[in-house]
Amino acid sequence: MRFFVILGLIVVMYGCASITKFHEIDCEDEQFMCRESASVENIPTTDALKSVSPPKGEKVVVAVYQFLDKTGQRKYRDNFSDFSTAVTQGAETLLIDALKTAGKGEWFRVVERTNIDALVKERQIIRSAREEFNEKKKLSPLLFAGLLVEGGIVGYDTNLESGGRGARWLGIGASTTYRRDSVVVSVRVVSTLTGEVLLNVQTKKTILSVGGGYDVFRFFDMDTKLLEIEDGNGFNESVTFAVRSAIEVAVLELIYQGHDRGYWQMKSGHRHPHQSDGVNDKHSLTKEKE
Repeated sequence: MRFFVILGLIVVMYGCASITKFHEIDCEDEQFMCRESASVENIPTTDALKSVSPPKGEKVVVAVYQFLDKTGQRKYRDNFSDFSTAVTQGAETLLIDALKTAGKGEWFRVVERTNIDALVKERQIIRSAREEFNEKKKLSPLLFAGLLVEGGIVGYDTNLESGGRGARWLGIGASTTYRRDSVVVSVRVVSTLTGEVLLNVQTKKTILSVGGGYDVFRFFDMDTKLLEIEDGNGFNESVTFAVRSAIEVAVLELIYQGHDRGYWQMKSGHRHPHQSDGVNDKHSLTKEKE
């Protein structure tokens, strides 16, 4: 009797932990298929970036050409080689999104440079069409940027820390495991007039993976019947969201450093918590005061 009581407690404990949030999933009962609905995800760093005080004056015009993966890392696999990259190859899109999100869109005017060839071709088509219809109106010139925002994903370290715990008694066992990785992002602001690097920030984000499960292995009726049960689940933090979070923190830090060094001013007169020039200092978003 004691055995079945313990077995029931373990099943309930791990069963509840492994239940999917069905209210967030759209299911088709007839085809026995479930698909998660698309959604716009906001993470804590996104909210902090939106809530930052807008600039005093006009928006800062910036350009992003590329934001490359400079780690050369591949996805971690235990039993085979994987040629898929470990981090996203579209980090410049995340950087542009972070710049446009800052201060609810009040901080930066981002000009298109990542796909400049397509933009130039489209403008050529417009000019050709106007010439064909004898339109004298000239196409306005492209907006130039006074600052370049550059950098890349410079580090991705796997298995920095790993471990687990487990226990077994009378054929009943349970265990948990975890692994900690990290990604490092570097963002800098360069003056287009002088080529000088005005601001530089490096941020780090931890990526956590956890897993757990239980198993039962027991003979009954004079060892003629066998009961065997296994169950488990795992959680892997999204690497793409980790890169996004690191980029958003870097953009927020650039805003603070630019304010501290006098490159721009924040409308609320908000000062950085440490009251320094922002060189290689570490700050926590939880210390920010609006």
